[in-house]
Amino acid sequence: MQLKKTAHGQIAFCADTPAEISPEWFTEAFWRRQNCVIGSSSGRNITWFVEHNHQRWALRHYWRGGLIAKLIKDAYPFAGYENTRAFAELQLLEQLYAEDFAVPKPVAAHVVRSGFVYRADILTTLLPQAQDLVGLLAERALTGDEWQNLGQLIAKFHQRGVYHADLNAKNILLSEGQFYLIDFDRGELRDAAPDWQRSNIERLLRSFRKEKTKQPALAFDDTCWQQLMVGYQQINPLALRD
Repeated sequence: MQLKKTAHGQIAFCADTPAEISPEWFTEAFWRRQNCVIGSSSGRNITWFVEHNHQRWALRHYWRGGLIAKLIKDAYPFAGYENTRAFAELQLLEQLYAEDFAVPKPVAAHVVRSGFVYRADILTTLLPQAQDLVGLLAERALTGDEWQNLGQLIAKFHQRGVYHADLNAKNILLSEGQFYLIDFDRGELRDAAPDWQRSNIERLLRSFRKEKTKQPALAFDDTCWQQLMVGYQQINPLALRD
């Protein structure tokens, strides 16, 4: 990860990122002026999809969550660029991508400092023909093998000590037959301990059940979860043992 100073902050960027990258690249308005916006995600916090020189990227702004978001939408306390959520996520993605984990290829992150606070954005490569798991399950059921493959994928992350702070069904994508995890904001590498791994898995199950409540026709039930856990335990059997 390399750094580039800007008028009001810094850009961190990875290998193969165009040298001319600038703060404007982290704004929707810039890409709209170039007629390069090719889509967006649905939901409360939009991720913009853009195209540049035959490369397709996902542009995501860092928004506050929880009750504090009612007062402070997107500002975070500044304690050094290396401690910002954007730079930490980019660095984690860069390491995981180099180790061939199923994550989007990182591109760059931008931090704008304003006194004691900062705001930030991140660019990652857009996975081809990707669909989040909730959208996919609204259209079709996964096979038993697919559920087991997903379980194995999550177990491999856990074995490596990868903690995903928001492991939910919408942060799992299927792209060209391969499952990926996205959105590693507040993610980190930890010792591979059963307590947080179990909590992480339980969070994912709550996510599926919540989405099922919203969409009763969603192709998810206890059998699906059991198949996912079969795959998980094939790779990481000790994590969920009582």
